Amino acid sequence: MQTLRMILGDQLTDSIAALDDLDPAHDRVLMAEVRDECTYVRHHKKKIVLVLSAMRHFADRLRARGVTVEYVAFDDAGNTHSLRGEMLRAVRRLKPKRIVVTEAGEWRLMQDMIGWQEAAGLPVEIVGDTRFLCSHGQFRHWAEGRRELRMEFFYREMRRRHGVLMEGDAPAGGRWNFDAENRKRMPRDMQPPLPPQFQPDAITASVIQLVEREFGSHFGTTAHFDLPVTHEQAMLALDHFVSERLASFGDWQDFMRTGDPVLFHALISTSMNCGLLDPLVACRAAEQAWADGGAPLNAVEGFIRQILGWREYVRGIYWLRMPEYGEGNALEARRALPWFYWSAETKMNCMAQAIGDTRKNAYAHHIQRLMITGNFALLAGLDPDQVDEWYMIVYADAYQWVEMPNVRGMALFADGGVMGSKPYAASGAYINRMSDYCAGCAYDVKRATGDGACPFNFLYWDFIARHRQRLEANHRMAMPVRTLSKMDPGRVEAMRSQAADFLSSLNSASPGAVASPSS
Repeated sequence: MQTLRMILGDQLTDSIAALDDLDPAHDRVLMAEVRDECTYVRHHKKKIVLVLSAMRHFADRLRARGVTVEYVAFDDAGNTHSLRGEMLRAVRRLKPKRIVVTEAGEWRLMQDMIGWQEAAGLPVEIVGDTRFLCSHGQFRHWAEGRRELRMEFFYREMRRRHGVLMEGDAPAGGRWNFDAENRKRMPRDMQPPLPPQFQPDAITASVIQLVEREFGSHFGTTAHFDLPVTHEQAMLALDHFVSERLASFGDWQDFMRTGDPVLFHALISTSMNCGLLDPLVACRAAEQAWADGGAPLNAVEGFIRQILGWREYVRGIYWLRMPEYGEGNALEARRALPWFYWSAETKMNCMAQAIGDTRKNAYAHHIQRLMITGNFALLAGLDPDQVDEWYMIVYADAYQWVEMPNVRGMALFADGGVMGSKPYAASGAYINRMSDYCAGCAYDVKRATGDGACPFNFLYWDFIARHRQRLEANHRMAMPVRTLSKMDPGRVEAMRSQAADFLSSLNSASPGAVASPSS
């Protein structure tokens, strides 16, 4: 044979660069289910089901095109359970003249991949991942010489480059960003349409059995698995969002509601991040909905900004700043992750809802991640390494290139302001304004001290006081710092004392020390 072409579990795309110029008569495609990739963190069970099932379906898709696929299943005899090991085993078996693989999305794997050529003793061509809309080189060029790497300016450049929501040289509607219109409180009687549910076929059912057998102690559950695992299902999910939920997505994209984690969100990030859905196709579909009068501009712009702007931006930051980015702890946060991040057993209803939904679905929308679980981690001073690992474990769309900048940069300010112009700290007032969680909570969102006071309130002011010197120099944090300085010293002391007592009462455990809850 001529070329061995290796496809990873998050590269399930027909046009993946490793398949360019594939010769079905002489080339083979290698795909391998390996324990290393299922356990480098203890991934949510549904994440593992998603990737393994999608891999098996993609292998069948390639075979239907006449491609010979060397597929190593998890239980196959001789499986080394590492990507490097399976590459070497295939080289010994097939004796190719060269190997072609698309660059890995995560730093740890890319560093290993760089050594494959020496290990294999034959040429290994690592090609760029052209599925993304901004290459590493393009991002470096954009970032060069800039004092601040703000997403808003990168997003505008991406809009211009790809001609998305543009009217000549100007943004559609005369504005680049409609975020201010996307923060409404959802009426109680509004019922968003349910997203499509994809019932497990025989392939997925077999993978579910495998995951329960091999990874039964991992976080989460496989019950009611309904994520898209094929290209066709991913397109159905996108089409349903565009036709049924996009029109209302903008107004209420930041709202949170008890028992309804989806609301008007798209639920396509899992498909994009493992390769089943082209991000530009998603952007164009939304843009066409606006052009056809099917969705307002604030909804379409907000959706496109998350993909063309934010998704590409966080990947750019990740590859620009790694590996040092993964070591940042600008606020010197050291507190261990509380056990309720695994169990969802807490009297804080907002945390119980967000974590409970995450356990069941391997999903929470961006405001739940940023302003509930992330906000608490920021205020409580939780160790970025442990928080980082938690986010990697619990979400089905989590890959380090997208997860780490969102957590360390956006949620925790651990990068010292590389991504965000300020810490995204908020008291209970924000949660009350943007959710219905507070109405069902054991704590009183209007109280900051005493019995029944909302922990987010006294933790917020303790955070401001604890980091006052740093925050005084940040113009976006000037108002809360001034407010703190005007408070009665006795009240400030009472809030800080209550924060200390609350934090010292938290039980903590790491997934490496204690098995995560499984249901």
